[in-house]
Amino acid sequence: MPVDTNIVALESNRSLEISALVEQAQDYARHAKADNTRRAYHADWNDFDAWCGTHRFATLPASPETVALYLSHLANTHKCSTLQRRISAISQVHAAKGLESPTKTALVRAVWQGIRRAKGVAPECKEPAVTPIIRRMVAQLPDNLLGTRDRALLLVGFAGGFRRSELVGLNRSDVVFTVEGATITLRRSKTDQEGEGRKIGIPYGSYGYTCPVRSLQAWLNATKPPTPESDPLQAPLYNVKETPLFAGVNRHGHVSPKRLSGNAVASVVKRYAEKAGLDATKFAGHSLRAGLATAAAKAGVSERAIMAQTGHKSVQMVRRYIRDGELFQENAAAEVGL
Repeated sequence: MPVDTNIVALESNRSLEISALVEQAQDYARHAKADNTRRAYHADWNDFDAWCGTHRFATLPASPETVALYLSHLANTHKCSTLQRRISAISQVHAAKGLESPTKTALVRAVWQGIRRAKGVAPECKEPAVTPIIRRMVAQLPDNLLGTRDRALLLVGFAGGFRRSELVGLNRSDVVFTVEGATITLRRSKTDQEGEGRKIGIPYGSYGYTCPVRSLQAWLNATKPPTPESDPLQAPLYNVKETPLFAGVNRHGHVSPKRLSGNAVASVVKRYAEKAGLDATKFAGHSLRAGLATAAAKAGVSERAIMAQTGHKSVQMVRRYIRDGELFQENAAAEVGL
């Protein structure tokens, strides 16, 4: 009996389609969490797996006793925030394998609660770069292309209340200049993983040397991407729509087509904090975001307005900065005649 080649072709096509859908579903599953989160979980699980291997404990499934011992081991050298992430990684891997997570047991919860009480859970916050500090940092900028970039980076990062990941994720096409200032479209952020996006207004500053809008215009004017006509060799390296807003600048004054990393933002903040005579270890990329929120709170700006600029979802988080900004406003000790 002859084989019906049409049916074979149909089954073959169906198989290819299903295979493609399987790959697509797996790709969507990988995008369920941010890249940084997935990398962190992967590293955390590898650490747990290595520790279990050293002590000959099973990892999948891991027993509650194993996890309790692992957390006790980490508590000697690591912060509570790191331990919390390790617990999440262990739980995520067990859930992915269809296994009950040992982190939900009474034993692990009791050990974790004891560690938190013993070590304390207050976050180690970096110093906010409030307005006077920003002015001191900007005063140290060199008069070259690197200085032009870093001025825009510091001032836009501060004025927009951006996270460092948000700042380096911006493209040139995300910026639109208006009469009132610059409108920056933030396509995705830590609290907007699905890419709903939002717009942030960056107003003109009162002084030229600390104006974020003029600083950004100067950087963009000095670093226009090459065109096929101006530089046929470099132009293919640039995607006009996705050209990063902030890119690397080498010692020869050449701009890289690659965007800066979050660590590079932290390095820039630390560099100019040190040049300004400050303790650089107390500052990081988050200092720009914290600085705006703290300075705005001190100036009497409302919670709603601060949250609209920074994109904070939690009022409690913003109130941390407000408390810092209001420490010396209506201070009881200031009114007792000391």
